[in-house]
Amino acid sequence: MKNTALHPNDGKLALAHIAVGYIALFLGAIAGLLQAFVRSGTLELPAGIGYYQLLTAHGVLLALVFTTFFIIGFLYASMSRTTGDLTPFAKKAGWIGFWLMTIGTAITTVMILLNKATVLYTFYAPLKASPWFYIGLTLVVVGSWVSGAGMFSQYAVWKKKNEGKPSPLLSFMAVATMILWIIATLGVAVTVLFQFIPWSFGLVDKINVLLSRTLFWYFGHPLVYFWLLPAYMCWYVIIPKIIGGKIFSDSLARLAFVLFVLFSIPVGFHHQILESGITPFWKFLQIVLTFMVIVPSLMTAFALFATFEISGREKGASGLFGWVKKLPWTDVRFFAPFMGMLVFIPGGAGGIINASNQMNQVVHNTLWVTGHFHLTVATTVALTFFGISYWLVPHLTGRTLTPRLNKLGIIQTVFWCIGMFLMSGAMHTVGLFGAPRRTAYTTYGDHPQALEWMSYQTIMAVGGAILFVAILMILYIVINLAVAAPKGTEEFPVGEVHEDAEKTPLLLENWKIWIGLSVVLIVIAYTVPVIDIIENAPSSPGFKFW
Repeated sequence: MKNTALHPNDGKLALAHIAVGYIALFLGAIAGLLQAFVRSGTLELPAGIGYYQLLTAHGVLLALVFTTFFIIGFLYASMSRTTGDLTPFAKKAGWIGFWLMTIGTAITTVMILLNKATVLYTFYAPLKASPWFYIGLTLVVVGSWVSGAGMFSQYAVWKKKNEGKPSPLLSFMAVATMILWIIATLGVAVTVLFQFIPWSFGLVDKINVLLSRTLFWYFGHPLVYFWLLPAYMCWYVIIPKIIGGKIFSDSLARLAFVLFVLFSIPVGFHHQILESGITPFWKFLQIVLTFMVIVPSLMTAFALFATFEISGREKGASGLFGWVKKLPWTDVRFFAPFMGMLVFIPGGAGGIINASNQMNQVVHNTLWVTGHFHLTVATTVALTFFGISYWLVPHLTGRTLTPRLNKLGIIQTVFWCIGMFLMSGAMHTVGLFGAPRRTAYTTYGDHPQALEWMSYQTIMAVGGAILFVAILMILYIVINLAVAAPKGTEEFPVGEVHEDAEKTPLLLENWKIWIGLSVVLIVIAYTVPVIDIIENAPSSPGFKFW
């Protein structure tokens, strides 16, 4: 595919999203650094700032704001690159969605900073925040829906002009990602609009706590795949071009994304294994569906390493692992996402443990869980997003990735991996010793077991400090790529499918079938238990402990 620059207005839309995402990354990182020092007992917060206030800001700004803004910016750029200039409707929807999300983020962040929403990023009831916190979250979700409508319209226009042809792979993946997101966010939208907002305004006295948690986790687990699928887009389509190879299989990649849409949503109960009020059968059913998600993940691993090996052997590699030497290790556009791929191996293994009923009993609500998602979203996803930034930002701004910035990016990636090895490794280990998550520094009255945790929490702080340095480095690089790097043309790399790959069946693009099957699975997994929860679960008034 010819490498063409995005239309300037399309580029501005993508760049605006990415800019807000990186601002959120910086603010959330400050909160995370302070948390790490407080948790280790080396810092007392000044000016009445609360630990859980920081914990809320860290989770919301990094897990929700940074990821959502970056993803939508990347998806819009990908669709403009592969389907042509955005239509007037797609552009308008993109900008309306951007401003709704930005206003919602501002409202939400202000409420957290004012200490009126210290409810953590999961905002579990019966903790009650200011109604404006929930309104801000609503605007973020609604804005993302408007942006999704713009992408769907762009996809439909291309399909109409190219009947009988499979859509460009990047655009197909962008549509699949937004379909997953919109179906998943219906759960959080329902609980916020019909439970949290009326309750926080005092229109109703009590809230059904179990229902609110169930609707949150209906959204909360597919949120993980909303983070991961754009990373997979980079791995499947961008990386082959960067390494000088070709996409192993277009049809395998599309099937993997379809399977993620089907199996990543009706699985929220595996986050509620220890919740009373949900019968074992329905937990078992959703855990089985959870393990089905392993299939497209393994398909992805197979396709990626097949791509690496085929590319290496076409360049003359011999022996069992000779192809490894042919990979462009000094190119940060490859190195950063590849390190994210490697970290996903232990991250995915930890996910299997979390979703296993017996093993979950050991790690539930411990720092093990925190260590797990710092491997997945904070390393696999973050490093891939950084890898995308190294070429996407200069592509959008008409600049180039210089050798100096490339080298600095390699160093930044190494710093990130070292910092995360220390922090997440300590979290996993001390979690197995029983250290709880979501707690400020305490020795529990100098209890001997709690005192054994202290050295690990110090290691967590050291790792967090290294990670903060890495964040300052990526911010320096991105700002340079946006405004100071030499003018020029940076490639938007889109791989071509290998000539030996099987032809892509058009059935994979029949979204009526796949959305229909997804709805059927959701109805099977949730209808009976949700009705039971509505009828039998007790309600609670709100509480504020900060």
